[in-house]
Amino acid sequence: MSKIKVLIVDDSAVMRQALSHTLSKDPSIEVMGTAADPFIAAQKIAREIPDVITLDVEMPRMDGITFLRKIMSQRPIPVVVISSLTERGTETAIQALELGAVDVIKKSSFSRDAIEQSERHIIDVVKGASKAVVLRKKLSANQLSAPVPAAGKSMVRTTEKIIAIGASTGGTIALLDFLQNMPLDCAGIVIVQHMPELFTKSFANRLNSICKITVKEASDNDSILKGHALIAPGNKHMEVKRSGARYYVSITDGEPVNRHRPSVDVLFNSTAQYVGKNAVGVIMTGMGGDGAKGLLAMREAGAYTIAQDEKSCTVFGMPKEAIKLNAAEKVMSLDKIAPFVSSLTSGY
Repeated sequence: MSKIKVLIVDDSAVMRQALSHTLSKDPSIEVMGTAADPFIAAQKIAREIPDVITLDVEMPRMDGITFLRKIMSQRPIPVVVISSLTERGTETAIQALELGAVDVIKKSSFSRDAIEQSERHIIDVVKGASKAVVLRKKLSANQLSAPVPAAGKSMVRTTEKIIAIGASTGGTIALLDFLQNMPLDCAGIVIVQHMPELFTKSFANRLNSICKITVKEASDNDSILKGHALIAPGNKHMEVKRSGARYYVSITDGEPVNRHRPSVDVLFNSTAQYVGKNAVGVIMTGMGGDGAKGLLAMREAGAYTIAQDEKSCTVFGMPKEAIKLNAAEKVMSLDKIAPFVSSLTSGY
């Protein structure tokens, strides 16, 4: 099999060296070159098309977001953004995902030691990105602006049904599509999206500014309410719990599950235990198998379970594993999931 060709674009020589060192450890990956800025990168792409680009955000002559926009509008290539974890950088990372980046990796330091500590994760993300389907497209107007007035988000009645969703690579766009199409009185929604800490808060805030329903990063003991969606905070597990008629979330540390924290399996297993047949489970685009066994547990507990189909996935990993286990009662395209889930949970 041919190797995955990777182009590393970063203005830091230390970072370029560290990433090259890490990626070259995997025999299926070939670092075809590095570039200190997007102009050098463009010259190299003109000579040879990489399978994956790793891209810094802050660079001289042209920033990474501008370069990403050009790539996606001219010749889409799977891009993994390497971003510094700052409040400003977090917002930039969310913008990168909206523009079509496959994933974002936390750049906590420029030192080789810090890169090597997370080298398995970096390798996995790059390999997953090489299989991603990236399309040439422009964001719609309502993805770029049009925040919904806060006055329209006043649903507070405790939910009797719960929609549990798990997503990873490509999930930021899939979740945007889903949540934008959910009505104000929809059943309460709980979500695990594989994403670093702090990024989840910015992601939730971004969705809240766009969607009709209320979207927030979950806090421990938050009630699960109609017209509300709770997103598990990065680096924390989220479980569904029940006290009498009240459903709420428990946010915990715990060990990573399937190498993830938050883990979709943790969310789905707790939903199976405490919600049972009153739940709907949805597993969306993502790399790996996190959530497959949990979705099966939900189905066995009587929940209605759905997997996103291969054609509409960025990476058909998590749904594929769930389908293999016969965990999904229905397999459907992304654009059909929201109206179908709404029909399942409306009128109660």
